[in-house]
Amino acid sequence: MLRGIDHIVIAVPDLAAAGKSYAALGFTVVPGGRHPVGTHNALIAFGDGSYVELIAFYENNPAHKWWAPLQAGGGLVDFCMQTDDLRGDTEAFRKAGVSIDDPAPLSRVRPDGYQLRWVLSIPRGAHRGVAPFLIQDETPREERVPRETTHPNGVTGIGTVTVAVPDVPPVARWYAEVLRRPGRDLERPEIDAAGVRFAVGSHTLDFVAPRGSAGPLTEWLVARGASPYAATFRGPTPGTLDPANTLGARLTLVA
Repeated sequence: MLRGIDHIVIAVPDLAAAGKSYAALGFTVVPGGRHPVGTHNALIAFGDGSYVELIAFYENNPAHKWWAPLQAGGGLVDFCMQTDDLRGDTEAFRKAGVSIDDPAPLSRVRPDGYQLRWVLSIPRGAHRGVAPFLIQDETPREERVPRETTHPNGVTGIGTVTVAVPDVPPVARWYAEVLRRPGRDLERPEIDAAGVRFAVGSHTLDFVAPRGSAGPLTEWLVARGASPYAATFRGPTPGTLDPANTLGARLTLVA
């Protein structure tokens, strides 16, 4: 069963610079380590158990799923869901119509030398970034997620991830089948969009399509295709985070 958002992924061109930018926004940024696929990361962990992964490439890897989105501008590129049944949820997405790989191992070496190991199921092609990638830890999750979960800006967790899609009903059917319950119709007039919302644990996922032939979502879909568009964080003071410091990610604080 899906338990909620594990983390969201923000692709950046320079990891050290990104860490400084997010620290300037009031986040506690913790070095993550290196993956054996040419990426390294820094993490922003929250009290609700979710986190932000800032990820960059320490060597070129055009075959990596986040390489092309980074070349297109980076920012928010993907999201991962926690599961207590990786194989079962992988098969559920597959039966619902999602093209998704079988679970495969990956690892990361922290700066202190500790090797983290987990297993991922990753959607393929156009389904990537609309369906989540799924994770199940082999080493303890509390070793993967930083223990530093308080931030000067007061953010306590992830609220909503908004995903832009050209057509909502097929995506709504995926999630309704996997979660075994329908989503809730919603309007998003601030981006001239409509779609469906699913609550998963303490988080929500909005899948929205443009209502007209012009507007920010239409432009996004032309430039980036169906993919994560924005995210909210829960914090004491509502407002939009400066995109100059978020490095292209649309991030908003909500009470």
